[in-house]
Order: sequence, then structure tokens, then C-alpha cells
Amino acid sequence: MELKRGKFQGVLNILSFNRHFYIIGLSTLLVFGLSHYFINWNTSLFLIILIAFIYGLMAPLIVSAYVYDFTGYYKMSWLNNLKLNSSKITQIVNINAGFDETSFILNKKFETAQIRVFDFYDSKRHTEPAIVRARKVSSVFPNTQQINSRQIPMNNKSTDIIFLLSALHEIRSNSERIDFLKECKRIHKPEGHLIIIEHLRDLPNFLAFSFGFTHFFSKKTWLDVLKKARFIETRELKFTPFMSIFVSNI
Repeated sequence: MELKRGKFQGVLNILSFNRHFYIIGLSTLLVFGLSHYFINWNTSLFLIILIAFIYGLMAPLIVSAYVYDFTGYYKMSWLNNLKLNSSKITQIVNINAGFDETSFILNKKFETAQIRVFDFYDSKRHTEPAIVRARKVSSVFPNTQQINSRQIPMNNKSTDIIFLLSALHEIRSNSERIDFLKECKRIHKPEGHLIIIEHLRDLPNFLAFSFGFTHFFSKKTWLDVLKKARFIETRELKFTPFMSIFVSNI
């Protein structure tokens, strides 16, 4: 069943899935704030640390609200910039890491195409609390199929577009990412497209997520794994300063 997105759904998801982080963060902030009454802090140093702490808690929420709730990300408006020929698209594949907010939207966007949805979540390897919680509320598209990241059950050269929307960074092993992308290339039509959207390990995302940006990978890393998977041509388009769209073909 499709779950309707509410206002500020992106922020609510961040808070819900990462509540352990915010509980610890707010508790630490409270203890630090109260310490001013018991420790002879230098006032300037106290305020600097306090502001930095509040910034570290609030910046990810503000950026998430901007990216996911105010830019048209889930309306797929960014697809218009890719200039895809929708009339020739008959088969699309959407692959997620256990949390799916896009398959129903893509199904409406490409009404004349067949959509296959795959989930490469592995409970033994993908053990982050945020992923576990996200799976409990994720929309499950009909006939979504659980797969091993090294094997996509589709024929060679059978797919027009493969979508990997904020999912592929959950494969933490570089060699596993390359093997997975080789599978994507195998099922990818010569005239088709592989579309990856990811936050990057760069300055804007450091400013947004502080050291949480290490959960993402650099542009160089993405281009390198795509090249090793033999995707020869890859172009990057920016969707806000915080997200990159990588479009590859053979």
C-alpha cells in the first residue's frame, strides 16, 4: 500500500529513523547547558561550544527539509533535466536498500513502462538502527523482490532505466559496489541509463551533517566504481548543493 507523504515528511523521517542520535544529542546538550551552573566556564568558550552543538543537531534537519520537502525531489521534477525519451522507455528498475519512497511515484511518472522493484537489504550486513526502523514504515511496492547485491534476476540488456535513489551508499564494501554495478550494466540496454542520486562526502554535506557526512562517498569514489564496472560515460548533475545525480550509460 502506498503511504502518502505529509508535510515535512523528510524531517520526520530523519527524526524517527535516527532518534537514538537525537536522544543522545539532546541529553548531552542538556547536561552541558546545566554544567554552566556548576563549572566556571569561560563564557565565550561555553557559548561557542553550545552554538556548535545546537548547529550540529539542527543543520541536518534544516537541510533535509530543504532537499526532501521543498525542492520537488519526490515529485521527480529533476527528471526533466535529464531529457529522457519517455515514449521509448518500456522497462524500468528501481532498487532500494530496504526503504522505498519512490517506486509508486516512478510507476505514475512512467505510466506506459513496466516497473520491477528490488531490495538488496541484508539484515546481517545492513545493521544500522536507522535502516531497521525505516523498513518498518516503508511503502512496499507490489511484487518487490529481495535480492543479493551480486545478482539481479533479469535478462541481459533488458532494462531501459535503472534507478538507485539514495540507496547505493548502503553497500559499504567497494568491491561489492563494483560487483553490483556490473550486474546493473549486464541488464542495462545499450541505449539505456543508470541513474544514481547520492549525497557526497564534500564541503556542503560536511556543513550540513558535520561528521555524519562520512557515511557518504566522494564524487571521485562514485566515478571510480562506475568506471571499474565499465560504465564508460558518466555525467554529474547537481540537485541542490547537497545531492548529485550521476547518469551513466554504456
